[in-house]
Order: sequence, then C-alpha cells, then structure tokens
Amino acid sequence: MTQPHPLCPNRMQVHSIRQETADVWTLNLICHDFYPYQPGQFALVSIRNSEDTLRAYTLSSSPGLSPFLSISVRCLPDGVGSRWLTQEVRPGNTLWLSDAQGEFSCVQHPAERYLMLAAGCGVTPIISMCRWLAANRPACDVQVIFSVRSPEAVIFAEQWRQLCAAHPSLKLTLMVEHRAQPGFLSGRISDAVLRQHVPDIAERRVMTCGPVPYMAQVEQLCLALGVPPARLHKEQFHTPAENAGQADNTLALRIGRPLREFRVPVGSTLLAALESHRLPVTAACRAGVCGSCKTRVLDGDYTTSSTMTLTPEEIAQGYVLACSCQLHGDVTLA
Repeated sequence: MTQPHPLCPNRMQVHSIRQETADVWTLNLICHDFYPYQPGQFALVSIRNSEDTLRAYTLSSSPGLSPFLSISVRCLPDGVGSRWLTQEVRPGNTLWLSDAQGEFSCVQHPAERYLMLAAGCGVTPIISMCRWLAANRPACDVQVIFSVRSPEAVIFAEQWRQLCAAHPSLKLTLMVEHRAQPGFLSGRISDAVLRQHVPDIAERRVMTCGPVPYMAQVEQLCLALGVPPARLHKEQFHTPAENAGQADNTLALRIGRPLREFRVPVGSTLLAALESHRLPVTAACRAGVCGSCKTRVLDGDYTTSSTMTLTPEEIAQGYVLACSCQLHGDVTLA
C-alpha cells in the first residue's frame, strides 16, 4: 500500500481494538518500523488512508512500556475520522500515522511534583505520562484530578486502578457531575477542590487537557492560586460539539463583504466556529501542523496556540491557523 499523505509516512497494522466506555475505543497498533515518541504527544492519522483528510489523536500508550502503539478515540455522531476508526476499522487493517507531534509532554517539562488535570478524552495524554513517570521517575509526586460526566465515563478505569495500586506516589481523584458513587467527588473542578486536595498547587507543575471551557477554567483557577504561568501547560483536545455544549456565553463572528454575523461559543476555535455554521474552510491536520486552515483576522479578541507554518509577515498581517485560534471575544475576518 502506498503512503497516502506526505505528513503520514508511518505504516501501522491494527492488532486489536478495545472498547473503553460507551463511546471510546482504543486501537492498538503494530508499527513496522521504529517509531520514537514522548509520553503525551499526538499523531496525525490519514482517515480512510486518503490524501485529503487528516485527524490528530493522542498516543495513549507509553513509550518503552506499552506492547503496542495506541490511540484512544471518542466516536462522535458527525465525526468523519472517529466514526471510521471506531466503527469500520478492524484488526488487520492498515493505518498511516505522522511522526509524533507536540510539546505537551513530561519529558519536555520535567518536575519533581506534578498536578495533572483532565476532563473527558483529555485523559489520554495524562495516563500516557503517568505510566511513564511511574516507571522512569518513581520518586516523582504526581496528583491527578480526572473529571467525567458519570461514573461509567471513566476512561481506562481498570488501568488507573492497577497503576495507582502499584505506585503509591501516584494519587488519582475522580470527579463526577452526575450520579456520584463512593470513590468519586461530586461536582466540577473548583477553587475549593484544588485548595483541599492540592494545597501545594503553587509549587507543582500543572499539565491539563480537556474541552476548551474546562481548560479556560483550569487556567484561571491555577493562576489565581499562585501557579506561575511558566509552570502551567495546556493541550488542546476538543471537538466542536463539546465546545457548543459547555460554553456559557457567545461572541460575534463577523465575516466578509457583505458583512455577515454569526453567534459562536466563547472559547471555540475559529475552525470549530466556521464549521458549525458550514462556512467554507479547508482543514486537514486540525493540529496546527499542515497550515491548510490559514485565515486572516482583521480584528478581535483571540489567542493562538500554533503559528508553525506562518511567516512573520503573515502573522503581522493577522493570519492565524483556524484550528489553533481560540476565540475570546468578537472577531472580524477578512
């Protein structure tokens, strides 16, 4: 089989598929060549082994520890990539992956004490790093607070139980929004929860992954509790559906001539905002790598997490990568 996309040169064979929760599956892959990666990194996957559709998924396995290279995928009703990977791909099939990407890794951000904060599928890079830290830095103090909607939604539940039992320096706190059971905190992440369970938070390196509104709240809470910005690391891991469902308010997205205005959730990526209104935008990797979603912003309140393929001149002119542009207030596009 011929490599479908220049960004995805690594041929993998699906060894097995394991269902984690009602809507999350882990695909265990056999790599035909050496595949270096760091815990917490992600890879692009060529969807249907095509040249025009790439999606980013965290490597939920841990280098040097896991028998396979693994990606864990939540199946979304309209997810082109996730539906194919979870509903159609079978053991024996071939997948093509990019080289490992990203800086959200405990290897790149070493510390003696960590606080890992995850929500939903944002736990995938967190468990990869926790396994690696437990094996390679056993004296490292790691606290994890994992937020889910219901007890049944805990991804890697048995793996977490075994990992915590074998490594006393790893402490896991589970938070649940609905139907709390013994062993779960009821509610959402808050100032009170962090003060009670992580009193030394200001001395820890904080790494967090989850939907955009969750990430924004975590950042606000941690900075208010004295975490230095340089010790707070976020990984964007979200879907348009999650953003729309959790945002509390909206902003105005204004486009072109004649001027049109759309309401989108605060915290959305520009790409998610455009796609939610079926506005034309080209997107391949969705991870700030390929540059296909380059868009010019004339004015607005936003931040960017990647400018990898943009020149200094383009950045000065207001160009952003739509997949890596988080909207915080009203925005006008060219």
